[in-house]
Amino acid sequence: MDNTGYCSESFNSLQSGTSDEDMVEIAGATLDFFSTDDVPPLDQDYGSGGSCGAGDGPNGVPKLMDLLDEPVPGVGTYEDFNTIDWVREKSKDRDRHREIATKSKESVLALMKSISDAFSGWLLMLLVGLMSGALAGGIDISAHWMTDLKEGVCLNGFWFNHEHCCWNSNETTFQERDKCPNWKSWAELIVGTNDGPFAYIMNYLMYVCWALLFSFLAVSLVRAFAPYACGSGIPEIKTILSGFIIRGYLGKWTLVIKTITLVLAVSSGLSLGKEGPLVHVACCCANILCHLFTKYRRNEAKRREVLSAAAAVGVSVAFGAPIGGVLFSLEEVSYYFPLKTLWRSFFAALVAAFTLRSINPFGNSRLVLFYVEFHSPWHLLELIPFVLLGIFGGIWGAFFIRANIAWCRRRKTTRLGHYPVLEVLVVTAVTALLAFPNSYTRMSTSELISELFNDCGLLDSSQLCNYANVSVTKSSSNALPDRPAGQDVYTAMWQLSLALVFKMLITVVTFGMKVPSGLFIPSMAVGAIAGRLLGVGMEQLAYYHHDWVIFRGWCSPGADCITPGLYAMVGAAACLGGVTRMTVSLVVIMFELTGGLEYIVPLMAATMTSKWVADALGREGIYEAHIRLNGYPFLEPKEEFSHKTLAMDVMRPRRSDPPLSVITQDGMSVEDVESLIAETSYSGFPVVVSHESQRLVGFVQRRDLVISIENARQRQEGVVSASRIFFTEYTPPQPPNSPPPLKLRGIMDLSPFTVTDHTAMDIVVDIFRKLGLRQCLVTHNGRLLGIITKKDILKHMAQMANRDPDSILFN
Repeated sequence: MDNTGYCSESFNSLQSGTSDEDMVEIAGATLDFFSTDDVPPLDQDYGSGGSCGAGDGPNGVPKLMDLLDEPVPGVGTYEDFNTIDWVREKSKDRDRHREIATKSKESVLALMKSISDAFSGWLLMLLVGLMSGALAGGIDISAHWMTDLKEGVCLNGFWFNHEHCCWNSNETTFQERDKCPNWKSWAELIVGTNDGPFAYIMNYLMYVCWALLFSFLAVSLVRAFAPYACGSGIPEIKTILSGFIIRGYLGKWTLVIKTITLVLAVSSGLSLGKEGPLVHVACCCANILCHLFTKYRRNEAKRREVLSAAAAVGVSVAFGAPIGGVLFSLEEVSYYFPLKTLWRSFFAALVAAFTLRSINPFGNSRLVLFYVEFHSPWHLLELIPFVLLGIFGGIWGAFFIRANIAWCRRRKTTRLGHYPVLEVLVVTAVTALLAFPNSYTRMSTSELISELFNDCGLLDSSQLCNYANVSVTKSSSNALPDRPAGQDVYTAMWQLSLALVFKMLITVVTFGMKVPSGLFIPSMAVGAIAGRLLGVGMEQLAYYHHDWVIFRGWCSPGADCITPGLYAMVGAAACLGGVTRMTVSLVVIMFELTGGLEYIVPLMAATMTSKWVADALGREGIYEAHIRLNGYPFLEPKEEFSHKTLAMDVMRPRRSDPPLSVITQDGMSVEDVESLIAETSYSGFPVVVSHESQRLVGFVQRRDLVISIENARQRQEGVVSASRIFFTEYTPPQPPNSPPPLKLRGIMDLSPFTVTDHTAMDIVVDIFRKLGLRQCLVTHNGRLLGIITKKDILKHMAQMANRDPDSILFN
């Protein structure tokens, strides 16, 4: 067999992606994409097909192989860093479903297969919920234990954290419930006492050493085994759900390393949370479990429906908020969210929340992370400070996004990005050294938020609740009247003010480092501190000036008017909304997170205000900003296209470019097509009647061409470089002694989307968004003029916004 001239590409080279030397920048990390552990497995070993020919026809003439009759393994799949064809994938699924429905009427076995196929989606959701819930429970327990390990160890068993250790002690008093003989600080173990400057220095040193050890292990594991495990993961998940393919991002190694390093990163005391990365973990679980079910393994669009549900599961287990998780997936993450996916997301989030509740990682028999129980209702006039908190959240959100993107861009464009391990260690050391002296920054961020949300009761021994003693008339309730602040409260206010500045600055440089890092909890901490400060200020104002107009009539002396914990809760929602621009899902997550159902109106007012203010200062949320920074081909559904350009202004080729590379339907040989593939890097080619007429027939993908030609060489006897390729329905008679032709009509898209050259670009952008197109062909009076790809649109939009069009990195 003559195989000369076809050395440029092969199916094996396409499947493995690139050589070891080919590296690309994703989320600020230099990565190697040789790993393809989430590539959908093919039905058979492609390379073993050489021995099985296509068979001989009558008189020994080689039979023409038609790809419509025999599907070729690999045809219809996608290369790494390419966008899927949503229309083709949905069409494939409809054909598969139609075939199953037709066969189900023929036999009982076929009917059972049909029922099994219909049930497989729900079974997959059940497995995703169980796996994600179990992993989240393990992460919560491990992170709590390792966070306490920085301060001491339990003598009864080193695996107990501080709280559980003291629960098991019979010598613990309620007033000093954090102190028990079984829990020893490192100073007590090493120098024998916990008092004095030497003991303080020893505890300080051990705190910093443990923090450095945890962060070093985290960044080393990420760098060595799974570079994709760094960061939040939500920008990449959004891009993948829009149809982009990043092989290995949701693979098994990423799942294992992200789970381990997430515990280490949170325990190190860095200003980051585990909630965002848990969405990535849940999506990894879903992607791996998709391989168990054929219809999800073979169809990229169906798989993305499962990943949308998995994003809901991630938020459900992160916050104990199943309904908020579904709304988060719908509002913030998903690109395509049909009604069926909504139901399945709801079911998967329910299963995950139930699994987490069964594990009971917080030890309080509650699913929610920050349960609150406020004793006094809010008043209408309090909406003014709530709106002020919303304004603060919007301003801080806009500032954070600009500062963080500037820092990340500096990391990508300077030598700073070449030393990820050193950067993580330096930031960890600075964080630990500055955090330890302040009790509010020393404790974990989740504990800090819980304390700030807390409403002071009779039994609270917190420094924030150490008010001056006054006579309590309502002894039957845990609610206390507004009281003058004691010295400890003023001390706490100063410490919280310093903690606020510290958290605001350190989070800017922490988010985006080469460790798993979420943004939900640090953003909430900033808002909760600001809210508590404002709440205590309002409380003292109401106590000393209850005769002012704003307090008169609803805040009488001795009444419990102001709840500082509520202000902290509203501030947390405002800051998180300012950073992420979430609205509906954020409010639902907040009331599920705290159990504060009656405080929805203050939460809505603050969240909406923060979004308006943040949008006025900058249109992008943090995830959209990181998507643009990394150059992902993501068409933002919320962004409006307001320019009056036409399809002819954006299409390629331009006037100065060489003519469009096309394939004729019946006039090219195998050698001609192979030369065209070798000389160009396009992902597909229009098929025309002839070079002269340029009448459009269809569109064929580059990958499908490469695989089909190589498959024909191996399986069809007599195919050589001179063999003709036909995309027509009927093959014309061939001259005698000519090599057998190759019919490739089966791999051609016969109905490619086309627009005329005078179609307005805002309509073209809408078509790309709503149909998920990879490319669109431009015609004039039926003649092919050019092509518009998603990358062309993104470059054009960047150019119109005075940004660098070459910042769009990928095909």
